[in-house]
Amino acid sequence: MTAPAAASATASVAEFDRLDDAALADRLQGAGQRIAAELRKVIVGQDVVVEQALIALFAGGNCLLVGVPGLAKTLLISTLARALDLQFSRIQFTPDLMPSDVTGTDVIQDDPTTGQRRLAFMPGPVFANVLLADEINRTPPKTQAALLEAMQERRVTVQGRTYELDKPFFVFATQNPIELEGTYPLPEAQLDRFMLEVMLDYLPEEDEVAVVKATTALPPEAVRSVVTKEEILAYQRVVRRLPIADAVTRYAVSLVRATRPTNGVVSDFVKQYVSYGASVRAAQALVLGAKARALLQGRASASFDDVRALARPVLRHRVLINFQAQSEKVTTDQLVARLIESVPLPKSSL
Repeated sequence: MTAPAAASATASVAEFDRLDDAALADRLQGAGQRIAAELRKVIVGQDVVVEQALIALFAGGNCLLVGVPGLAKTLLISTLARALDLQFSRIQFTPDLMPSDVTGTDVIQDDPTTGQRRLAFMPGPVFANVLLADEINRTPPKTQAALLEAMQERRVTVQGRTYELDKPFFVFATQNPIELEGTYPLPEAQLDRFMLEVMLDYLPEEDEVAVVKATTALPPEAVRSVVTKEEILAYQRVVRRLPIADAVTRYAVSLVRATRPTNGVVSDFVKQYVSYGASVRAAQALVLGAKARALLQGRASASFDDVRALARPVLRHRVLINFQAQSEKVTTDQLVARLIESVPLPKSSL
């Protein structure tokens, strides 16, 4: 980084440090609107998907997008990256991809001053701010596991040496749910590290007509970078500092605990259809996501409705259904919907 660039970055950090939480909250809402406006230059419809991607962004979580081919999963993530002043990297996951293709590796290089050979670390594509893991389920578990440390700890260990990743760091992954031949199911430990699993469905007819018109005419308006790295880091801090009522936190925890069939007070349908429930990471994701959603909508506190709105994307990949549920075609989303109906609000809120 040159001296002027470093000074500019430092000034930006100092500027955000001087702002109070109320001012940062106002700016966060404006930043979300600016990013959404840039996405709208390319993406038609998918309002819920865009909102959930922004929630993951400002909450500092990873996001898994699942949908059939042609629903703009990759386009959405690459466009989001262009709207952010961040380093972007993409990995096309394939069966022959190796862990070193993700994390990087040590290579032998000649030292021009001494003439001797030495090992030098060559960073892989994971050393970016926004990593697009395209079709992540098409690579073996060994390579998928190379992302685990990066997704949770924001660092990478290669040959016994640990390298910190630049902040902020996000993994946005895509997955095709229908072409299962030659794919490898994501390990539960890796799924749990995705804050949200976002489902993309076919567009309504009018939106599909708009997509066809837009993509068969002149190229769309160029997407601009509208949010800086310093802004995102400041917004992530204010999301965590946002107060949340104890009753809302307890409700999020109650929803998560209600997914566990080993919990003696859960509903009969959970014991009937669920093998394993969600971990404490799910409750953390519900609370953080509820805070981010509230701020994006210009509200100073998270509500029960925020928790309910995020229950499906937070829980659908963390609740493992059993064979009976699969044979009866009971989906995780259906189970979560029943949980929302059956789990009461804390008594203090009634």
